Amino acid sequence: MIDRLPGHARTDVGSAAAIRTELAELADPERAAGMACYFQARPGGYGEGDRFLGIAVPPLRRIARRHAAATPLDDVEELLGSPWHEERLTALFVLVCRFERAAEEERDRIVALYLVRRDRVDNWDLVDASAPYLLGPWLLARDRADDWALLDELAASASVWERRIAVMATFAGVRAGRPEAALRLADRLLTDPADLVQKAVGWMLREVANRDRVRAETFLAPRYRRMPRTMLRYAIERLPAERRRDYLSGRI
Repeated sequence: MIDRLPGHARTDVGSAAAIRTELAELADPERAAGMACYFQARPGGYGEGDRFLGIAVPPLRRIARRHAAATPLDDVEELLGSPWHEERLTALFVLVCRFERAAEEERDRIVALYLVRRDRVDNWDLVDASAPYLLGPWLLARDRADDWALLDELAASASVWERRIAVMATFAGVRAGRPEAALRLADRLLTDPADLVQKAVGWMLREVANRDRVRAETFLAPRYRRMPRTMLRYAIERLPAERRRDYLSGRI
């Protein structure tokens, strides 16, 4: 049976304890075992040591929406420090909900918290649920050179999660028709050894191609032979079949 964290007595909306109570009531040990396998929580896996309650994402989003406005950021930080994967993911959903409705000053506080506790954004789903919706839009709105340099700092990290945060944060710019940061990081991380970074870079290149195929292929043509195969396959996934074959066979 999954351990229960202390402090699970039912409380009002808007606290770490209230969120934990609702999550504990949804815990499913059988599903948790499957999630631990899927997210490689085994020794030597990329999610080594993570713990799961066994809750699907939609209920986490509903709980986050219900609690977001009333939950202090200190309580969100407490949840980010949790050993339970779903508690950390719910905390990130709360931050995203808050960010979407926040004024500039609170957005700054939310992103500051996110960056200070980015060590707890330590699996690919946690990264993908947060970086494109917090860090990316914040950088895009401020549009300051010293802020954008943060992505280079993260991209240079030894942490695969920080490198993936950097790449996924560029999604906001890609969606806004400003793929410069995505292409710059793709170039920097072109030969990254981590599969989870290769997939993220390829994903962003695919999204650039969805919006501006000429620009994407201008980037790919002189570089695709040096890319790991995983990255290339992601990048060209939505191109016409014949064009994909040309890339994969080296005929470009």
